[in-house]
Amino acid sequence: MAPTCVNADSTTPAAWARALEGRRASALVTDPPYCLLTRRRKGGDERDKKDRKIERGPLRRFEDVREYRAFTRNWLELAAVNLADDAPMVIWTNLLGRAPILEVAKGLGWAHQRGEFVWGKRTREGNSGEELLRVVETALVLTRTAPTPPAPDAPAVPWAVVGGYDDDGEAAAFGNHPNHKPFSVLEPLLRTWSRAGALVVDPFAGSGSIPAAAKRLGRDVACIELEPEWAALVTRRLA
Repeated sequence: MAPTCVNADSTTPAAWARALEGRRASALVTDPPYCLLTRRRKGGDERDKKDRKIERGPLRRFEDVREYRAFTRNWLELAAVNLADDAPMVIWTNLLGRAPILEVAKGLGWAHQRGEFVWGKRTREGNSGEELLRVVETALVLTRTAPTPPAPDAPAVPWAVVGGYDDDGEAAAFGNHPNHKPFSVLEPLLRTWSRAGALVVDPFAGSGSIPAAAKRLGRDVACIELEPEWAALVTRRLA
C-alpha cells in the first residue's frame, strides 16, 4: 500500500502519532518554513501585499527570530521523541534560521553538525549563454554521535550539488511549490543519511519532493503537511 500524507500540524503530538503509528523513524529529512520575518513600515504597520512582490504559494512569516526559535522548538521536540537514537536530522534552512535550529537541536541531543549540504542553484540571466550558480539553499546535517574517522577506502561524503529548480520537470507536474527540491538534489542526501527500507519522516512535506524521492530510493515514508490541498496532492503523488 502506498503511504499517505497526514494533513495535520506538525507542532502537535497528534500529527506525529497519526503519521508514525507507533514507529520511530530512522531519519528526519525535511524542509520546514524558513526564518522569514514579517515586513513592516517604520511605524510598525505591516506592509500591504501590493507594496511587495507577490509571493508564490504557501509562505509563513515570523515577527522575529525569537518567534521562529519557539516554532522550531515546538516541532523539533516532537521530532526528537519520534526518532531512533541513531537517526540523523537533515534540515533545510536559510541563513537567519541556521542559529535557532542548531541551538534547539543541540539542546535535544543532536549536538554534532556533520556538515552543511549546499545546493548551487543553476540559473541564467536574460539572454546570456552563461549559467550562474547561486547558493540559496543549504541543509544542516545533525547527529547525536560524533563522526568517526573514515576508513581509507570509504567513499567521500557529498556536501554539494549543482542543479536547477526543476531539472526533472516534477515541480511543474506537482503544483510548482516554492520549496520544491529536484530529485538530483535530494538523492545524495537520502543515499548518504538513510538506508534502503528505513523509515524517513518529513513533517513539512509541501508538494512531496522529499517523500517522493525517498520512496523512489526504496525507503519507507511518513510525512505531514499542514495545508490540506498540498497534503492531498502528496498522497496522490506517492501513489
